[in-house]
Amino acid sequence: MPEFELLQVGPLSEAFNQALAACYRVTPLWQQDDPVAFLREQGTRFGLLVTSARFGCSAGQLEQLPNLKAICSFGVGHDALAVQGARERGIPVSTTPEVLNDCVADLAMGLILDTARGLSRGDRHVRAGDWGTRALPLGRKVSGKRLGIVGLGRIGQALVQRASGFQMAVRYHNRRPLVGSALTYEPALLELARWADFLVLTCPGGPATEHLIDAPVLHALGPQGILINVARGSVVDQPALIHALQHGLLGGAGLDVYASEPQVPAALRALENLVLAPHIGSATEETRGDMEHLVLANLRAFVERGQLLTPL
Repeated sequence: MPEFELLQVGPLSEAFNQALAACYRVTPLWQQDDPVAFLREQGTRFGLLVTSARFGCSAGQLEQLPNLKAICSFGVGHDALAVQGARERGIPVSTTPEVLNDCVADLAMGLILDTARGLSRGDRHVRAGDWGTRALPLGRKVSGKRLGIVGLGRIGQALVQRASGFQMAVRYHNRRPLVGSALTYEPALLELARWADFLVLTCPGGPATEHLIDAPVLHALGPQGILINVARGSVVDQPALIHALQHGLLGGAGLDVYASEPQVPAALRALENLVLAPHIGSATEETRGDMEHLVLANLRAFVERGQLLTPL
């Protein structure tokens, strides 16, 4: 029996929940009648915490866990985790990097193709019986176009590999140039937006990138430009995006993430010049399975050796 009791903030797959319960003394926080009161009364019991980028671990929750030794999170996003508070207490935090790069990059490329060529719009057109009675607007060519990437991390670099097959010119914007990259670095985000045909967001969420994509950036991308967001909804000023799409200031958008998930504003849902996905960047059987295995491997490594495999 492991030394630590484990608190699970929210459910993952049934197979994962069962695997976790088979190895650890697990308490599911979401099943408690009053999770806040439960943590206040029982928080001292727990040495390990399992959560996800969706469920997170707030600063308030962390305060109620005085004996916590490690946090293992499912996903790469950590803006919902009280990382700074954990660091101040010497609590290591792990995520599941690398294993979801390909699937998120695949989705980003799919959104580029869909928004430019109108695949989803064409599907709706055929299903409605409008083929032959009403013409669709022409799409936009993807091959040979200019791709701007905001946040050239692991996922951004995987997207570059895919874009090479479409002979796309690529430039990127980071807080600083990526050492060893042969790609053109653009220090000014506005200039990258003016240059790009497609602007893809693969940067982290959190306060540092909140509303990074605002009205001036959208206007710089322009009425022929397309925005793709597979990062976090907080990175985009959502009202500014809606305004730009409604008034023809932006050519289109492909979104997998939103400001207040799962709520998507009616104004977004009513627009034809964008594609909406329900935050499915890593949602394949293979990748979700790999992510779950990595969470379990991090837990096992910490219990056995006191070290996480993929710490932040």
